[in-house]
Amino acid sequence: MILFGYCDTGKIIFRKYIATIFILKIHTWKMCLCLGPPGSGKTLLLKRLQNQEAIDITSNPTPTVGVNLAKVRLSEEPFVEISIKEVGGAMAPIWKNYYVGTREIIYVVDTSNLCQIAAAGTMLYGILADDYLKSARILLVITKMDVSYRQMRNEALLMLQMNRLKKEIGREITVLEASAMSGEGAAEIIEWLRGKKKAKTNENKVA
Repeated sequence: MILFGYCDTGKIIFRKYIATIFILKIHTWKMCLCLGPPGSGKTLLLKRLQNQEAIDITSNPTPTVGVNLAKVRLSEEPFVEISIKEVGGAMAPIWKNYYVGTREIIYVVDTSNLCQIAAAGTMLYGILADDYLKSARILLVITKMDVSYRQMRNEALLMLQMNRLKKEIGREITVLEASAMSGEGAAEIIEWLRGKKKAKTNENKVA
Protein backbone atom coordinates (compact mmCIF):
# COMPACT_ATOMS: atom_id res chain seq x y z
CA MET A 1 0.00 0.00 0.00
CA ILE A 2 2.81 2.38 0.86
CA LEU A 3 4.54 1.57 -2.42
CA PHE A 4 1.41 2.22 -4.45
CA GLY A 5 0.78 5.44 -2.52
CA TYR A 6 4.31 6.59 -3.27
CA CYS A 7 3.87 5.82 -6.97
CA ASP A 8 0.61 7.74 -7.09
CA THR A 9 2.24 10.71 -5.38
CA GLY A 10 5.13 10.55 -7.83
CA LYS A 11 2.74 10.60 -10.77
CA ILE A 12 0.96 13.65 -9.39
CA ILE A 13 4.24 15.50 -8.89
CA PHE A 14 5.38 14.57 -12.40
CA ARG A 15 2.11 15.78 -13.92
CA LYS A 16 2.36 19.07 -12.06
CA TYR A 17 5.93 19.47 -13.32
CA ILE A 18 4.87 18.87 -16.93
CA ALA A 19 1.95 21.28 -16.52
CA THR A 20 4.28 23.96 -15.15
CA ILE A 21 6.69 23.58 -18.06
CA PHE A 22 3.77 23.79 -20.50
CA ILE A 23 2.44 26.96 -18.88
CA LEU A 24 5.85 28.62 -18.88
CA LYS A 25 6.25 27.78 -22.55
CA ILE A 26 2.96 29.45 -23.44
CA HIS A 27 3.10 32.39 -21.03
CA THR A 28 6.07 34.62 -21.70
CA TRP A 29 6.97 37.50 -19.42
CA LYS A 30 9.32 40.37 -20.16
CA MET A 31 10.53 43.23 -17.97
CA CYS A 32 10.75 46.90 -18.94
CA LEU A 33 11.50 50.12 -17.07
CA CYS A 34 9.34 53.24 -17.38
CA LEU A 35 11.24 56.38 -16.41
CA GLY A 36 10.78 60.12 -16.72
CA PRO A 37 10.61 63.36 -14.72
CA PRO A 38 7.92 63.81 -12.04
CA GLY A 39 4.48 64.54 -13.48
CA SER A 40 5.35 63.50 -17.03
CA GLY A 41 2.35 61.15 -17.22
CA LYS A 42 3.98 57.75 -16.72
CA THR A 43 1.29 56.25 -14.49
CA LEU A 44 -1.61 57.36 -16.68
CA LEU A 45 0.17 56.13 -19.80
CA LEU A 46 0.65 52.67 -18.28
CA LYS A 47 -3.03 52.54 -17.33
CA ARG A 48 -3.91 53.30 -20.94
CA LEU A 49 -1.61 50.52 -22.14
CA GLN A 50 -3.50 48.18 -19.84
CA ASN A 51 -6.69 49.11 -21.74
CA GLN A 52 -8.26 50.79 -18.77
CA GLU A 53 -11.02 52.71 -20.52
CA ALA A 54 -12.39 54.30 -17.36
CA ILE A 55 -9.42 56.57 -16.71
CA ASP A 56 -10.25 59.37 -14.29
CA ILE A 57 -9.21 62.60 -16.00
CA THR A 58 -10.85 64.89 -13.43
CA SER A 59 -8.63 64.15 -10.45
CA ASN A 60 -5.29 65.87 -10.02
CA PRO A 61 -2.42 63.48 -10.79
CA THR A 62 -0.17 62.52 -7.91
CA PRO A 63 3.53 62.00 -8.66
CA THR A 64 4.65 58.43 -8.09
CA VAL A 65 6.67 57.99 -4.92
CA GLY A 66 8.42 54.65 -5.12
CA VAL A 67 7.81 51.94 -7.70
CA ASN A 68 4.67 50.78 -9.50
CA LEU A 69 4.41 47.52 -11.43
CA ALA A 70 2.04 47.27 -14.39
CA LYS A 71 1.41 44.14 -16.45
CA VAL A 72 0.58 44.85 -20.09
CA ARG A 73 -0.69 42.15 -22.43
CA LEU A 74 1.06 42.16 -25.79
CA SER A 75 -0.66 39.23 -27.49
CA GLU A 76 -3.16 36.46 -26.84
CA GLU A 77 -1.81 33.59 -28.96
CA PRO A 78 0.84 32.96 -27.90
CA PHE A 79 0.09 34.71 -24.61
CA VAL A 80 2.76 37.34 -24.02
CA GLU A 81 2.69 39.69 -21.08
CA ILE A 82 5.26 42.31 -20.18
CA SER A 83 5.87 43.67 -16.70
CA ILE A 84 6.62 47.39 -16.80
CA LYS A 85 8.25 48.78 -13.69
CA GLU A 86 7.56 52.48 -13.24
CA VAL A 87 10.11 54.23 -11.05
CA GLY A 88 9.09 57.65 -9.76
CA GLY A 89 10.77 60.72 -11.21
CA ALA A 90 11.71 61.89 -7.73
CA MET A 91 13.84 58.75 -7.48
CA ALA A 92 16.03 59.73 -10.44
CA PRO A 93 19.24 59.69 -8.33
CA ILE A 94 18.74 55.95 -7.71
CA TRP A 95 17.27 54.91 -11.08
CA LYS A 96 20.56 53.15 -11.80
CA ASN A 97 19.75 50.63 -9.06
CA TYR A 98 17.11 49.20 -11.41
CA TYR A 99 19.24 49.04 -14.58
CA VAL A 100 20.80 45.60 -14.16
CA GLY A 101 19.16 43.14 -16.53
CA THR A 102 16.93 45.77 -18.15
CA ARG A 103 16.47 45.29 -21.89
CA GLU A 104 13.85 47.93 -22.65
CA ILE A 105 13.23 51.44 -21.36
CA ILE A 106 10.24 53.70 -21.94
CA TYR A 107 11.27 57.29 -21.23
CA VAL A 108 8.34 59.68 -20.86
CA VAL A 109 8.55 63.45 -21.42
CA ASP A 110 5.72 65.98 -21.01
CA THR A 111 5.62 68.36 -24.01
CA SER A 112 3.28 70.76 -22.21
CA ASN A 113 5.95 71.53 -19.61
CA LEU A 114 8.79 73.33 -21.36
CA CYS A 115 10.55 74.07 -18.08
CA GLN A 116 10.94 70.35 -17.50
CA ILE A 117 12.20 69.31 -20.92
CA ALA A 118 15.80 70.53 -20.55
CA ALA A 119 16.20 68.61 -17.28
CA ALA A 120 14.57 65.59 -18.92
CA GLY A 121 17.25 65.70 -21.61
CA THR A 122 20.01 65.59 -19.00
CA MET A 123 18.38 62.57 -17.35
CA LEU A 124 18.01 60.84 -20.71
CA TYR A 125 21.69 61.41 -21.48
CA GLY A 126 22.60 59.70 -18.21
CA ILE A 127 20.44 56.71 -19.12
CA LEU A 128 21.95 56.34 -22.58
CA ALA A 129 25.51 56.64 -21.28
CA ASP A 130 25.11 53.97 -18.59
CA ASP A 131 27.12 50.81 -19.23
CA TYR A 132 24.33 48.55 -17.96
CA LEU A 133 21.97 49.87 -20.64
CA LYS A 134 24.23 49.74 -23.70
CA SER A 135 22.19 46.93 -25.24
CA ALA A 136 18.78 48.15 -24.05
CA ARG A 137 16.14 49.34 -26.51
CA ILE A 138 15.04 52.92 -25.83
CA LEU A 139 11.60 54.37 -26.51
CA LEU A 140 11.12 58.11 -26.03
CA VAL A 141 7.42 58.85 -25.50
CA ILE A 142 6.36 62.47 -25.92
CA THR A 143 3.16 62.75 -23.90
CA LYS A 144 0.25 65.14 -23.42
CA MET A 145 0.05 65.95 -27.11
CA ASP A 146 -3.66 66.69 -26.53
CA VAL A 147 -2.83 69.79 -24.48
CA SER A 148 0.16 71.09 -26.44
CA TYR A 149 0.61 72.39 -29.95
CA ARG A 150 1.86 69.97 -32.59
CA GLN A 151 4.90 72.13 -33.27
CA MET A 152 5.88 71.57 -29.65
CA ARG A 153 7.05 68.13 -30.68
CA ASN A 154 9.96 69.49 -32.69
CA GLU A 155 10.73 72.06 -30.01
CA ALA A 156 10.78 69.30 -27.41
CA LEU A 157 13.22 67.23 -29.47
CA LEU A 158 15.40 70.32 -29.91
CA MET A 159 15.40 71.04 -26.18
CA LEU A 160 16.20 67.40 -25.46
CA GLN A 161 19.33 67.92 -27.60
CA MET A 162 18.65 64.86 -29.69
CA ASN A 163 21.35 65.81 -32.20
CA ARG A 164 23.95 65.86 -29.43
CA LEU A 165 22.76 62.51 -28.18
CA LYS A 166 23.01 61.17 -31.72
CA LYS A 167 26.62 62.27 -32.08
CA GLU A 168 27.94 61.48 -28.62
CA ILE A 169 26.06 58.30 -27.75
CA GLY A 170 25.48 56.79 -31.19
CA ARG A 171 22.33 55.01 -30.03
CA GLU A 172 19.06 54.42 -31.84
CA ILE A 173 16.07 55.97 -30.09
CA THR A 174 12.50 55.40 -31.17
CA VAL A 175 10.29 58.48 -30.70
CA LEU A 176 6.52 58.23 -30.37
CA GLU A 177 3.84 60.80 -29.62
CA ALA A 178 1.16 59.76 -27.16
CA SER A 179 -1.82 60.96 -25.16
CA ALA A 180 -3.03 58.88 -22.23
CA MET A 181 -6.30 60.84 -22.27
CA SER A 182 -7.26 60.10 -25.88
CA GLY A 183 -5.34 56.85 -26.26
CA GLU A 184 -3.29 58.21 -29.16
CA GLY A 185 -0.02 56.33 -29.59
CA ALA A 186 -0.97 53.41 -27.32
CA ALA A 187 -1.15 50.92 -30.19
CA GLU A 188 2.25 52.05 -31.50
CA ILE A 189 3.82 51.63 -28.05
CA ILE A 190 2.42 48.09 -27.85
CA GLU A 191 3.93 47.35 -31.27
CA TRP A 192 7.30 48.61 -30.06
CA LEU A 193 7.07 46.46 -26.94
CA ARG A 194 6.39 43.46 -29.16
CA GLY A 195 9.76 44.07 -30.75
CA LYS A 196 8.44 45.30 -34.07
CA LYS A 197 11.06 47.21 -36.02
CA LYS A 198 8.46 49.42 -37.65
CA ALA A 199 5.67 50.99 -35.68
CA LYS A 200 2.85 52.87 -37.37
CA THR A 201 2.14 56.49 -38.29
CA ASN A 202 3.88 58.63 -35.67
CA GLU A 203 7.16 56.80 -35.14
CA ASN A 204 10.46 58.52 -35.77
CA LYS A 205 13.91 57.13 -35.13
CA VAL A 206 16.92 59.12 -34.08
CA ALA A 207 20.00 57.10 -34.91
